[in-house]
Amino acid sequence: MDKVKSIDHQLRATWQAVAKMYNEQAAKHNSTMAMAFALLNIDFEQGTPSTSLGPLMGMEPTSLSRLLKTMEDKGVICREKNPNDGRSVIIKLTEYGKEMREVSKGHVYQFNNKVREFISDSEIDAFLKVTTTINKLITDKLIYDNVNKND
Repeated sequence: MDKVKSIDHQLRATWQAVAKMYNEQAAKHNSTMAMAFALLNIDFEQGTPSTSLGPLMGMEPTSLSRLLKTMEDKGVICREKNPNDGRSVIIKLTEYGKEMREVSKGHVYQFNNKVREFISDSEIDAFLKVTTTINKLITDKLIYDNVNKND
């Protein structure tokens, strides 16, 4: 199959370009795309239980632990005991973290707005339908589970 027409190749190549772009912007603020993504997933006022953050971000616990340690060292988050569950912690944004969250949010809006200048609403709707369908096919294990087990 021609890689230009391969869905997975286009998704991967596009995501790599987006990730590189976001990392370049994050580096200007002594950050990374992963830190910015975490900031955007932490509740602005109440914080977020650490056990909920991993699934929100699609990260494994070990990777998330390293990321949170780095973020804590940079002073963008703090950890507080969860008053509802003494075994877990709530990840909260510091004042600096709230500022950096707004910077991250601005970059996401800028990206989305710029793309929307070049792509019609109906094309965006089609794109969102396609990506939602792909995610559902994968989540429901409809791509490979019904294939011959020898493949």
